[in-house]
Amino acid sequence: MASRFPVSAHVDTFAFEHLPPVEQWPELIFSLPELQYPERINCASAFLEEMVQKGFADKLAIRSANTQWTYAELCAKVNQIAHVLVDDLRLVPGNRVLLRGANNPMMAACILAVWKVGCIAVPTMPLLRAKELSVIINKAQISAALCSSALQEELNAAQSLSPVLQQVKLFNTDAPDSVDVLMAQKSSEFAAVDTAAEDVCLISFTSGTTGMPKGTMHFHRDVLAICDCFPRSILQSASNDVFIGTPPLAFTFGLGGLLLFPLRIGATAVLLEKLTPETLLKSIDEYQASICFTAPTFYRQMLSLVPQFSLQSLKKTVSAGEALPIATREAWQAATGLVMIDGIGATEMLHIFISAAGSEARAGATGKAIPGYQACVLDEEGKPAGVGVIGRLAVKGPTGCRYLADERQKNYVFEGWNLTGDAYEMDADGYFHYRARTDDMIITAGYNVAGPEVEEVLLKHPEVAECAVVGLPDEERGQIVKAFVVLRDASKANDALIKTLQDYVKNNVAPYKYPRAIEFREALPRTETGKVQRFKLKQVGA
Repeated sequence: MASRFPVSAHVDTFAFEHLPPVEQWPELIFSLPELQYPERINCASAFLEEMVQKGFADKLAIRSANTQWTYAELCAKVNQIAHVLVDDLRLVPGNRVLLRGANNPMMAACILAVWKVGCIAVPTMPLLRAKELSVIINKAQISAALCSSALQEELNAAQSLSPVLQQVKLFNTDAPDSVDVLMAQKSSEFAAVDTAAEDVCLISFTSGTTGMPKGTMHFHRDVLAICDCFPRSILQSASNDVFIGTPPLAFTFGLGGLLLFPLRIGATAVLLEKLTPETLLKSIDEYQASICFTAPTFYRQMLSLVPQFSLQSLKKTVSAGEALPIATREAWQAATGLVMIDGIGATEMLHIFISAAGSEARAGATGKAIPGYQACVLDEEGKPAGVGVIGRLAVKGPTGCRYLADERQKNYVFEGWNLTGDAYEMDADGYFHYRARTDDMIITAGYNVAGPEVEEVLLKHPEVAECAVVGLPDEERGQIVKAFVVLRDASKANDALIKTLQDYVKNNVAPYKYPRAIEFREALPRTETGKVQRFKLKQVGA
């Protein structure tokens, strides 16, 4: 990295100094013509000025319940915020900026402004508490924050725990000294900082399903690369598309799907806060959305409501964030006529790298490695496994894992491959089939049981609304399979139903896979992005 360092635009060199050593990086591949980027890129300019120059100035870029901005207006807003960052906060390229906000236009504009001035955006989930925020602030040594007025309480508390955070500016408020008031006085012109393609522009923290979050570092080039892979080849989105969905902009699934992907092609992003299954369906009709991004759980919750809405504008639905059960995929197709686009991505890789759409999609398979990426399954010896063998999923492409000062870098990268932590098997046609998280494989009495496979069966039972399956320690068997089940009707919870569900599993898969213990719950513990926190269930059950 040292040879590249002099071309960096960063005055604050913290990010470079805390990148992992180059020898610990995964191999990066730029095999497609569209991935040949110049040495100097400011990704904000690519989403703004370049789109204006391409003729999208008057096209709607962002819509919300009470705002709509064209590409020219978004560009002007971003430039005004950029002036606030430089003139009022005195930020210099390379400074990290914490961002707190739900999915709304100002949150989007703030992210883009941080990139434009050559700083590093650190978006955070709206539901994070002060202690969790302070971990991020301290790890990334963040001195400035832009925060929605609705979320300031926890940030104020975090500031008292992390004195390194010296400046906080609120937005979505007309309070004196807010971003909104300050930007109104600024010029709508701002020349983007001449950043290198390999300057860090984003530190995205993992959602923390397993405990201590990891900061993943991404370059200006990476942000464009994800836009030029999955949406181009699999989604095949176009400028007349309208994107909508639920994942937070702080989650790379949401940042890509609901902001970057549409802006890259001159499409429209609809950003809405606090969506429920019903209001998402209503909003698809209201905004005539054509592409929807959300998690499997949300699709499942929408199923019974689908008949109440037209959904005529909806053309493509993307599921990611956690494994898509076959039952959910089939039920969604039956209800809407749409073949779900499944995908697996990772915060470390920034976005989706295995997927399939339309006639290429297969029941039970996530898909194939998308153009621009390579994938394989590694056996216990770290060699490519044969067809039908469950092993560790390994991926490489134009993006890859670079943790912020974290020893776990060595665990994620193996001989140039990114190890995602997922157990997969590949079939003879190159389709990848999800089996479990590698740390969620259950070994019971010498048998390997994939929790998601048992979940899949349980979800097909008419009484089951949601479920999660984990392995719990057992003296006799090593581990036992335990299912945590949320019923459609909680009043039906009893021992007889437990036996019914156990027999149901035995009748549908190998009997050794059945859950020896079943516990009924009102709800499953989830992260803000919808992932089940299985580690909490293991703690509860232990």
